[in-house]
Amino acid sequence: MKNILLLLLVILVSSCTSVTVNQLDATYNIKHVCIEENPKVIVSQFLGVIEDGFQNHSITTEVYVGERPSHCEFNLTYTALQSWDITLYLSHAEFRLFKNNSRIAYAEYHLKGKGGFALNKWASVKSKISPVIDELLTQY
Repeated sequence: MKNILLLLLVILVSSCTSVTVNQLDATYNIKHVCIEENPKVIVSQFLGVIEDGFQNHSITTEVYVGERPSHCEFNLTYTALQSWDITLYLSHAEFRLFKNNSRIAYAEYHLKGKGGFALNKWASVKSKISPVIDELLTQY
C-alpha cells in the first residue's frame, strides 16, 4: 500500500511542466527586438526577465506601447497568467516573435494542472522563463 501511495505521489509531482518552442532561426541575424508591452500581464518582473533573456543572447530590446514603431523590423508579443495556491505563481506564458507581421518563432511555458503538488510551481519567474527564452534563442 505504501508503494502504491509513493508511486501516485511521484506521478502527481512529475511531468507538471510543459515547454513548447519553435526556435528562432539564426538566418534572421537579429540584433534588436521591440517588445510590445502587454498591460494585461501583471506578473511581477516578467518584462525585465524577457529583456534580460534577449540581452544574454546579445540582442538589444526596447519596449513600446500601442502600435509597433516603423523602425522595428522584429517585434515580440507575450502573455502570462498567474494561478493561486497559497500565493500567486506563474502558470502559463507565451512568446511570439515576428518579422514585420509574419511569425518566425514561438515559445510556450505551461504548468499542467496548474502545477498540482509540484513544489517548483512557486519558483521565481526568472527560473521558469529564462530557460524558455534560452531555448527560443538557442542559435544566438
